[in-house]
Amino acid sequence: MDPQEAAFLSARRKFMTSTASGLGLAALTSLLQRDGLLAAEGEKPDEVNPLAPKQPHHAPKAKSCIFILPEGAPSHLDLFDQKPKLQELHGQQLPASLTEKVRFAFIKKETAVLWGSRRKFTKHGNCGMELSDFLPHLGKCADDIQLIRSMHTDAFNHHPAQLMLMSGVPRFGRPSIGSWLTYGLGSESENLPGYVVLTAGRGGSGGVSNWSSGFLPSTYQGVLFRGQGDPVLNLGNPPGITREMQDRGLESLGNLNRRHLQEVHDPEIESRIASYELAFRMQSAAPELVDLSQETQATLDRYGCDRPEPSKTNYRGGGPNVYKTFARNCLLARRLVERGVRFVTLVHASWDHHSNLDEELGYNAGMADQPLAALVQDLKERGLLDSTLLVFAGEFGRTPLAENRGGKLPEKVGRDHHPSAFSVWLTGGGFKPGLTYGATDDIGWSVVENPVHINDFHATILHQFGFDHRKLALPFKGLNVRLTDQGGKVVKDLLS
Repeated sequence: MDPQEAAFLSARRKFMTSTASGLGLAALTSLLQRDGLLAAEGEKPDEVNPLAPKQPHHAPKAKSCIFILPEGAPSHLDLFDQKPKLQELHGQQLPASLTEKVRFAFIKKETAVLWGSRRKFTKHGNCGMELSDFLPHLGKCADDIQLIRSMHTDAFNHHPAQLMLMSGVPRFGRPSIGSWLTYGLGSESENLPGYVVLTAGRGGSGGVSNWSSGFLPSTYQGVLFRGQGDPVLNLGNPPGITREMQDRGLESLGNLNRRHLQEVHDPEIESRIASYELAFRMQSAAPELVDLSQETQATLDRYGCDRPEPSKTNYRGGGPNVYKTFARNCLLARRLVERGVRFVTLVHASWDHHSNLDEELGYNAGMADQPLAALVQDLKERGLLDSTLLVFAGEFGRTPLAENRGGKLPEKVGRDHHPSAFSVWLTGGGFKPGLTYGATDDIGWSVVENPVHINDFHATILHQFGFDHRKLALPFKGLNVRLTDQGGKVVKDLLS
């Protein structure tokens, strides 16, 4: 290297580590203090809590969210969106002009035919909401829920579409909506994580990316609770380790981490400190949370926690004790929001019915219908529904065409992926109850009335939690990143 160039670089490094770095660290400190990730002047580092409650942009209607994620995408045509015309056209082909520019995951366009639903739809409640005979319990809650039939998204394969649903873009590395809300609002629980994930059935294709904190500190990532034993692995002390011994060990470890934090000002260290301290407090709170013996037998029966499993369970969404696990998770979700947890995701896989649609969708709906209806009613009776948003949303819909993988129909048909139109339902959190919003065409192919894009859905949810979705943003790799990067608007018609 040229000596003059070497001298210049050396001087530049000295400058950057003295005057310039001082200015940079001052700016970084200001940003971290603003976001609650670093103590303000005069505060002790151990008084900082990344999950401390924070104020949003405006007065919120919702304080907590329970997000039901049926991974794999339920068929809107067999659960939420009755299409008599599709019945009339059963077995017929669509005009080639309608499908020539459409991309399918598995359908062979040349021989694909329309497939009417075998389900019977009934009007429920004073609002007259039409729901499938697979959802008798949810039908009793029709006047409390809102059904959006005009959802659409950008991705037609599961993992990108799940990323789109949960993080706003069909790409890795972005915070999930639960992480954004936990970052923006903090948590009202001191002894449990701000964001908790519960699962039933087999693992889904999206996995942990559906509750990732992305570029946010890991404090805001969803914490996966196990279905058996300690809710979090290694939460209990090993044999021979007393609580006092653990307390002294955590104090020493905390001091070392705080010293490191003062040197490098990395907010991830603050997350580490908070995680250790939270785990210590959770040793008492978590066992109490999962102890359902505190609930009355009437409540357990209402959710179906002890109901028998179906005789046949070897389906995509099946397995040992899936019905009981899902029911238990719904009850745990209520107990979590009661205790101040900000965001709870309930995941069940799979609803990806490429074949054997009627039998397997019937199994999944039978698993979900009773506990979800019980959750709606329970939240309402406890006065929690106004402040708790409950969402049931898959990543996309299913085709009105029967899947003909290989060019012919299987004995028990299913439906392919369909991002152009699908349905979700939600309740609470200031959303208008008893409303059926939007519409698809006569066969459920396209949205024809009041379209709601995934990012519109996100913007509206953030609004109910007190945020302007355009302002809940952070700089990342030269961009001002937000949940609704690709656009989005608040759909005010959905709100009370």
